[in-house]
Amino acid sequence: MPVMDVAGLVAIDVHTHAEISKDGHRSLSPELFGASEDYFKAHGHRQPTIDETAAYYRERNMAAVVFTVDAEHATGHPRISNEEVAEGCAQHADVLIPFASVDPWKGRAGAREARRLVEEHGVRGFKFHPGIQAIAPNDPVAYPLYEVIEELGVPALFHTGQTGIGAGVPGGGGIRLRYSNPLLVDDVAVDFPELRIILAHPSFPWQDEALAVATHKPYVYIDLSGWSPKYFPPQLVRYANSLLKDKVLFGSDYPVITPDRWLSDFDKLDIKPEVRPKILKDNAARLLGLKENA
Repeated sequence: MPVMDVAGLVAIDVHTHAEISKDGHRSLSPELFGASEDYFKAHGHRQPTIDETAAYYRERNMAAVVFTVDAEHATGHPRISNEEVAEGCAQHADVLIPFASVDPWKGRAGAREARRLVEEHGVRGFKFHPGIQAIAPNDPVAYPLYEVIEELGVPALFHTGQTGIGAGVPGGGGIRLRYSNPLLVDDVAVDFPELRIILAHPSFPWQDEALAVATHKPYVYIDLSGWSPKYFPPQLVRYANSLLKDKVLFGSDYPVITPDRWLSDFDKLDIKPEVRPKILKDNAARLLGLKENA
């Protein structure tokens, strides 16, 4: 199995998607996927396989966290197998880090699955998308799952803010934006005080709420995916440069936003020289428990 040279990496992208399985099954329905393409102006973008994602990041001397989204309860659309994602990442362990996604509506069955995925398949964290999964993060149905994730010591990454998925579709494709308010994740941080939490994206229209939660709760982080840095709210840049310099993480949202585009725009931000390496790699390496001599 290949080994990750953490010290030699340029950056760690904590937010990339496995959009298609080996047999061609998509992670989203055609309707929701088309809306996402419209939102990101990414018409016709390729849906890379895990092997292609690995080659892309290896060429750039970066590592990437890879996940899909399990929203079978709300959408009826079968997920991409977590085992497939984990096994694909294991074949490229020098550059890929597997996260899984378990629908919170699966309750204790989902908690058992989460344990198995970490202990038997090497999964390093879990992705939640409250809007697509149609569940508030603080719904007690999800708590058995969080309990296991906290016990296992791996992070939980929550989509926050508006989403391009379902945008422009009548009724937003059934996605309720209120489920993605970061203050709902604050309840999770209170009830599971040792759980490492990542709030994904600049959390429009709740950016200030996300900053408040991340500054108040010691194990809550923010990833910067889903937006070009040139559109970041000024308060996000200010906090990333100061109070949250050890808790902000580089993420792109690949493949709809590429790290090439993201990093090009990030270079133009007024970020202190000593903070840049923290955001691009060091904070993620610490959070994910990656060793410099690995």
